[in-house]
Amino acid sequence: MTDLILFWHRRDLRTVDNVGLDAARQRNPKVVGVFCLDPNILQRDDVAPARVAYMLGSLQELQESYAQAGSQLLILQGDPLDKIPALAQTLNAQAVYLNRDVEPYGRQRDRSMKEALRQVGIEIQGFWDQLMHAPQQVMTGAGQPYTVYTPFWRNWRSQPKAKPVAGLQNAEGLSESEKTAATQVGLMPLPSLSELGFSWEAELPIDPGTTAAQARLEEFCDRAIESYDEQRNFPATDGTSRMSAALKFGAIGIRTVWAATEMVYDNSRSDETRKNVQTWQQELAWREFYQHAMFFFPELAEGPYRSQFQQFPWVNREDQFQAWCEGRTGYPIVDAAMRQMNTIGWMHNRCRMIVASFLTKDLIVDWRWGEKYFMQKLVDGDLSANNGGWQWSASSGMDPKPLRIFNPASQAQKFDPDAEYIREWLPELRHLDTEDLISGKISSSDRSACGYPEPIVDHKHQQNLFKALYAERQKAKGG
Repeated sequence: MTDLILFWHRRDLRTVDNVGLDAARQRNPKVVGVFCLDPNILQRDDVAPARVAYMLGSLQELQESYAQAGSQLLILQGDPLDKIPALAQTLNAQAVYLNRDVEPYGRQRDRSMKEALRQVGIEIQGFWDQLMHAPQQVMTGAGQPYTVYTPFWRNWRSQPKAKPVAGLQNAEGLSESEKTAATQVGLMPLPSLSELGFSWEAELPIDPGTTAAQARLEEFCDRAIESYDEQRNFPATDGTSRMSAALKFGAIGIRTVWAATEMVYDNSRSDETRKNVQTWQQELAWREFYQHAMFFFPELAEGPYRSQFQQFPWVNREDQFQAWCEGRTGYPIVDAAMRQMNTIGWMHNRCRMIVASFLTKDLIVDWRWGEKYFMQKLVDGDLSANNGGWQWSASSGMDPKPLRIFNPASQAQKFDPDAEYIREWLPELRHLDTEDLISGKISSSDRSACGYPEPIVDHKHQQNLFKALYAERQKAKGG
């Protein structure tokens, strides 16, 4: 009987350009995938139904990909520290292969899994797959992790990039007797969203799975990437890749994505196009910067990076926070963005910065409240990226220019000048003048007639209040 390798999928829901899976197949043709529906993740209070829907859709395609390659993807439900060793023992697996994670829970889980498998004599092998460069590969000259993006980008960009690895082919799956044995450890069909206790009726911003992710990448590289630097900040324009969910779940490999950008760059006929391509490449590097930060500074998952914010006197009014969540702040660009996220499970990145600045700098609400709410809604909710973005907006994170306050009106005037985005997501205001919508200076009578609230705070007053609170904390910390 051929020795079996179990490949444990987590954030790598694909059989193409999967580093760990490729290594397993090179060692042995008998490679069987397994995914464990982990209650430690799915029963948290910050899980977005849209994200679970995307995951299940990607798993469905992953099962089909395994079948096409001649093997199977097995589904388990329960604590992986119980389920994976039990399955490996039952099938007399030679080894369990996996791709490493950067998040605190994932790293602790994998350390415990290594010990659990060691105790039953089963080998475990881990690989870096979700990053172009493993955390230890991008360090300062002093051998320390970077805490500022720009020098990180220069180092990261200068390093040679790995090519995509081959897809799974000519694999062997379980025999009938092995399938029968495996059912005893709780194998199950892939459940529906409702069977997992979630509901999501809206269309996802990107279809789940590798096929859709690859098609979106090709479409983006054919068109939008060539004007990305100019178009990416306009939320009414389809100028971004919208591939964040695919990258979060690993429906597409980062090496595949990078190779596509390099092809466009190399074939570009103008410096302007190359600048646009590089701007998107810098966004991919931001993604890795935040993941490296989470790896080296796991305490970021719980609190601020900058000590001045450890005891920051947040106002934290629950009623104002709820108004922000529901898109009822009276600031049109803020409310449009929140309604977009609440409706489709995704928000344009420029708008993420606007609403995060508004929550932290105008409402003076702890950024962790907003961070959690985003995770409860976003299809692409990712701890490293979400945490990094929120700490950037709150000025509590790794940022050489710490105090940055967005004016909602000037942001709308610059990035939604015709109020297209505002009108799309605030249909009750569609008939109002564009200048009123982007300035937010809507008369009380118009607000009343439209059922749209008055501004819940005065931006200028709150801006000054935040600056005063910030200055006090700076002084208390000695600068």
